Amino acid sequence: MDIRNIAIIAHVDHGKTTLVDALLHQSGQFRENQEVAERIMDSNDQERERGITILAKCASVEWKGVRINIVDTPGHADFGGEVERILGMVDGVLLLVDASEGPMPQTKFVTQKALALGLRPIVVVNKIDKPDARPDAVHDEVFDLFALLDANEEQLDFPTLFASAKEGWASTESDIRGDDMACLFDKVVEYVPAPDVETDGPFRMLVTTLESDPYLGRVLTGRIASGALAANTTIQALNRDGAKIEQARVTKIQAFRGPSRAEVTSAQAGDIVSIAGFPETTVADTLCDLEVSDPIPADPVDPPTLAMVFSINDSPLAGRDGKKITSRVIRARLMAEAEGNVAIRVRETEDGNGFEVAGRGELQLGVLIETLRREGFELSISRPRVLTREDSHTGKLLEPFEDVLVDVDEEFSGAVVEAISKRKGRMEEMLPSGGGKVRLRFVAPSRGLIGYHGEFMTETRGTGIMNRVFREYAPHAGPVAGRRNGVLISNSGGSSVAYGLMNLEERGVLFIDSGVTVYEGMIIGENSRGDDLEVNPMRAKQLTNIRASGTDEAVRLTTPRRMSLEQTIAYIEDDELVEVTPQHIRLRKRALDPHERKRQSRQAATG
Repeated sequence: MDIRNIAIIAHVDHGKTTLVDALLHQSGQFRENQEVAERIMDSNDQERERGITILAKCASVEWKGVRINIVDTPGHADFGGEVERILGMVDGVLLLVDASEGPMPQTKFVTQKALALGLRPIVVVNKIDKPDARPDAVHDEVFDLFALLDANEEQLDFPTLFASAKEGWASTESDIRGDDMACLFDKVVEYVPAPDVETDGPFRMLVTTLESDPYLGRVLTGRIASGALAANTTIQALNRDGAKIEQARVTKIQAFRGPSRAEVTSAQAGDIVSIAGFPETTVADTLCDLEVSDPIPADPVDPPTLAMVFSINDSPLAGRDGKKITSRVIRARLMAEAEGNVAIRVRETEDGNGFEVAGRGELQLGVLIETLRREGFELSISRPRVLTREDSHTGKLLEPFEDVLVDVDEEFSGAVVEAISKRKGRMEEMLPSGGGKVRLRFVAPSRGLIGYHGEFMTETRGTGIMNRVFREYAPHAGPVAGRRNGVLISNSGGSSVAYGLMNLEERGVLFIDSGVTVYEGMIIGENSRGDDLEVNPMRAKQLTNIRASGTDEAVRLTTPRRMSLEQTIAYIEDDELVEVTPQHIRLRKRALDPHERKRQSRQAATG
């Protein structure tokens, strides 16, 4: 069968997954009365809750005798490790762009990778039914973006379609509504080349993704570069340097049919398949016939830029929620994650008490922590730190910098510029974007942006949009001011009392409500001043045996500040930890004993 392999790339929330849903439905993958969930490809619970794609997934449709393998890739730069590997499996890309927002930083990030690989894009201007759609202007912006990214003449001569994935139609003209997605299917078959593979050569396949299946074990997915493969064949695996890793029998071959995988007895060159039977082989290795000695070249992915330490939960409340609390099970789980996710690095810390997990950003690591707590793990998480390098020529310290694109109302632009400047950011561009909004472009150190998103949303009253993408390693930008406020620390353990909390409200903002179990050293609020303050949230009102009407005042507490997992991780300082369990997220001091904290602060002051 004739094959086309395409990836759909776009910025977060521009409609990739919704478009795949429409293509699957209109290609006849489901019965008319079949009940199908919305956003079929976002099967992960967190993907549905956050409204983003985290894991790359494949689907397959048939159109006029041609099999089209579609890959839905993550749009967020934190999951760039997925994007880079996927682009090596496909022969063309659908670049999806919002009809009002236009190309955004993550669009640039993934498109740059696709153009560098020589892939020819088909541009789909989506959400054309929005009231503020400006499809023709967006088309011009895409052309300018391609030119900026050094696209060749063939890539600049790209076809453009206009669509509403939500309503299920596409059209070749911006002012004509289509009836269905037929023109998009036809354009893919016509414009995307068939896989450039050797049908007669020996079997070779580069492993691009790895996952664990409870029945099959490790499942390796990739595109067959040459030859064919039948089940029960014995083949070998080579690493990037050509060294043999293992030799094993293929126990099962699965190909993509609709949104799921189906077992097949054999597969041909050009098809995207999943293979089981290899216990050691991982991403970027080559599966091949026994006589093959040269692996398929595999580029290393961009390096992690952020790291945090995962350690056991040693608080007084440890073990109450989760079942997975020992260092051994945490280590096994993190190593398994690093095996399939090449954008993550895991190593044991020097003191042996934790594991340093390095990734692309706060979101990626936040997703991993949330996954672990849902699986029943209890953890202590340290403050994130950026991964620095030393310049091999000058010996200078280098740190990661990011491109930051901000869309904000004009009245808030001054506050944003001031805040990012304090964090060592440099403004490169300021353009009016219509409707009283301004688009600001900055270059800022990743270190300075840790924890800024919450402050940004407050400054812009929830109306601002901020996008970040890794740019380069550059000389260290100097010290960045940290959190200005101290914290309120519980001086004992017990259950918080409304009366005690009411008396603490004048000291600062509380993070907990009444009736919450606390322990000594737990952080229960933010101090209004710059120093830490030990307080008693269990203090109850002293009752007397003589009571008159009016002596009891009603206790009314201000609603405590609730922070998400990512916000708590960004909030803490170096001497603090986030305690994560399946049921709770708590803030605490690293040293729970007040005498130990004083001793450590004296040591820090003297040395």
